[in-house]
Amino acid sequence: MKTRTTQLALVLSLGVITGMNAQNVSSRTNEFEVDFSDPRRVVNSVIPVINWITPTAESNFAGEARYKIKFEIESSAPLKNVTITIKESAESASRGAMSIQPATEAEKHKSVIEKNLTLMDGNNLVEIVAENEDGVKTVSQRTIRVGTTSLTDASKLDRTDYAILFTTNDYDNWPDLVNPVNDGRMIADELKKNYGYKVEVVEGGTQSIILKKLREYAERKYKPLDQVFIFFAGHGQFDQTFGEGFVVTKESQLNDEAKTTYLSHNRLRSIINNIPCEHILLAMDVCFGGTFDQAIAHRGLDEEVYKEASQAEMVTRKLTYKTRRYLTSGGKEYVPDGRPGMNSPFARKFLEALRSRGGKDMILSVGEIGTYVETLKPQPRAGEFGDNAPGSDFIFVIK
Repeated sequence: MKTRTTQLALVLSLGVITGMNAQNVSSRTNEFEVDFSDPRRVVNSVIPVINWITPTAESNFAGEARYKIKFEIESSAPLKNVTITIKESAESASRGAMSIQPATEAEKHKSVIEKNLTLMDGNNLVEIVAENEDGVKTVSQRTIRVGTTSLTDASKLDRTDYAILFTTNDYDNWPDLVNPVNDGRMIADELKKNYGYKVEVVEGGTQSIILKKLREYAERKYKPLDQVFIFFAGHGQFDQTFGEGFVVTKESQLNDEAKTTYLSHNRLRSIINNIPCEHILLAMDVCFGGTFDQAIAHRGLDEEVYKEASQAEMVTRKLTYKTRRYLTSGGKEYVPDGRPGMNSPFARKFLEALRSRGGKDMILSVGEIGTYVETLKPQPRAGEFGDNAPGSDFIFVIK
């Protein structure tokens, strides 16, 4: 007799599989199938865990039939077999399948599998089944839609862009600034009017207010093509002893050796990385913003050219991979605030990029923004953090 359930709690309540409480199932689509014909074999068994590396989102888009998947399987009980099946939907017949047996003892407990698949136009359900030697199976799925037939207009894609801007002019203990609030308002206005972003602006936020607002975004539910843009403008500091950069918030003390009144880049990096949105861009117009990169190093952003692709296909291609990117107004140095009412140099160039409307294709990418800000002194920094996937991008699409 076999039974299947999508709820780990239900399997636990049956009291059949013990020793499972510490298991961390990484995919929401994981299902578990247990063969109860010999209960003694599964009493102490542990469910195999499938961790998707590419793609991470449950629903994905691809412009081409050739598609690479990559995943990791971990199992305390030795793995017996891994099966990859492709079909149109959960109810339809298989379009193709392949079976993989672990080649070594080490691979029976942990292995990374990477395969290039050839998919059909339309809907493709890729199903992974990992079975251990006790007959316990884990099933995990990803949906990949191929082609642009139904994606004729990017504005009709099921996606939402969000922006949250933190700006501070007036400080309790630090010298006041003149442009961050105005910069934030102007950028917010461009994002709302021309790019259809849902925008929130937090002005003069304390550390508590900033963290509460970021928590709100971390508790939201996002669709696969959604994006979150986060912007900071104000004072920043770098502590040589700690080797750490900080955002200075409204109440930060001027001489705080413990830095407890500052928002550290390490903490900010971790919080933003854990926001459950696939595509995030952080821009920081603060002094020492470049120290957000632990290596304080600039990484080039190669821009792929899609000469024949439709706007919708470009959006889905660029948003195929998980994005964690940042752009800062400088490296390990002070950056200018600018003349009153004239924007900071970084914000001025950022606004210029937004007002370009992305050129002919009406899509503005991080790489294109880089061409506007790269001439500034000090030199802006750009790179990746957290779980950023190779080939990722963040875009602003004219509505």
